[in-house]
Amino acid sequence: MRIGIAADHGGFELKEKLAAQLRGAGHQVTDFGAFELSSGDDYPDFVIPLGREVAAGKLDRGIAVCGSGVGASICANKIKGVRACLIEDHFSAKQGVEDDHMNILCLGGRIQGPSMAWDLVQAFLGAEPSQAERHLRRLGKVAGLEAERK
Repeated sequence: MRIGIAADHGGFELKEKLAAQLRGAGHQVTDFGAFELSSGDDYPDFVIPLGREVAAGKLDRGIAVCGSGVGASICANKIKGVRACLIEDHFSAKQGVEDDHMNILCLGGRIQGPSMAWDLVQAFLGAEPSQAERHLRRLGKVAGLEAERK
């Protein structure tokens, strides 16, 4: 699977660990930075390019990490075609893909430890989007909101 990953200083260490684990699991990983730990960096500088590549279909899924995961989630969701969410439990990591076609997983580098984060990543990547009519209907309504944005 083609996976993009991005983080600011708050998620840098977790991003590095996850990127190594993803590569070890055989995924093609594109790292959008940060490439060094710098407390003065800003998550949008890394999350925006990640989100654009996911939305364009150049990547299958993305993972965005900041200190809490909140900023990364808010930022990613401003990009048309991105469906990102801050996830903190296994069920939502899987269900978010299946029912809501989530394509970017957001994590808190200061919230999740590496073991929990890896479990969430595996659930996220192992899930497949549902084609059930009720899910597609709901996604169509959400897409209508995106079309209204200028």
